[in-house]
Amino acid sequence: MSIPILDLQAMVLPRLDSACRNWGFFALRGHELDPQLRRETFAQMQGFFQQPLAEKNRIRRSRDNCWGFYDAELTKNRRDWKEIVDIGDAASDGPLAGACPQWPQSAGFRECMESLQQQLHQVALQVVDALAASLQSHIDRAAAFDRHTSFLRLNYYPPCPQPAADTRSLTAEDGHLGISHHTDAGAVTVLMQDEHPGLQVYHRQRWHGVEPQPETLIINIGDVVQVWSNDRYPAPLHRVLADQRASRLSVPYFLNPDYAYNYAPLPDTGTPHYTPINWGEFRARRSAGDYADYGDEVQISDYRVAAEDA
Repeated sequence: MSIPILDLQAMVLPRLDSACRNWGFFALRGHELDPQLRRETFAQMQGFFQQPLAEKNRIRRSRDNCWGFYDAELTKNRRDWKEIVDIGDAASDGPLAGACPQWPQSAGFRECMESLQQQLHQVALQVVDALAASLQSHIDRAAAFDRHTSFLRLNYYPPCPQPAADTRSLTAEDGHLGISHHTDAGAVTVLMQDEHPGLQVYHRQRWHGVEPQPETLIINIGDVVQVWSNDRYPAPLHRVLADQRASRLSVPYFLNPDYAYNYAPLPDTGTPHYTPINWGEFRARRSAGDYADYGDEVQISDYRVAAEDA
């Protein structure tokens, strides 16, 4: 069983609705991402991540600046087996005030990643439009994304001497995972991955591999869409396996709204299951858990309306 495949240029809304209700993941064709840009991105990533740690640490991120290189991120309060570079806009206010992009000295690196951000952002907005049509409701794109807080992440999963076993369990009892099970906090994620498998989505009580297909992008819906859809489109749990022999590269683009944006179930989606959520507050609380174990991560379930009030 594999995730659905949809075409952005010939979107069939009932198929999109089924993919989002049942999987929350789908492979996307017809996206018009430049194949040369894809190749250049992975080449730049290989060049950066193969450098000595001291060189990568020149752009190391911190609690005061969330953009840059990092190799100790936590998911579900467990350290991921991965290295990342996060690339986003400078922020002068909001929960990430002081954040500033950091760029390695590699020739062409910045130009490549900025071009990729622009192309993936347009794909993400087109997906949002399709979701609104599928839900037969209105999403105010200007309010949500004119001053968006989206960002690009470069993931490198090095070979792991003790990878966790691929079991049906949500958590790994022994060994390491590239990333533990989680949902994405934002609206939609657009993912470009290399030829090495590792990504899995939890579907019908078991894990399913999301096989790499060079001509497609992978789309998964996030917590914001789950709230917008009033639980019609649940944000899917997913994780990344570690591999003892091979490394893996992937590039997710996280479409996130303005910090001031408050999201809630859309009109015509039924009795609201959630109180309004402020993205800036939610993002700040979720980001803090990336650096240290502060207990349970904030979840949209914290904003769920009690059953007797719904």
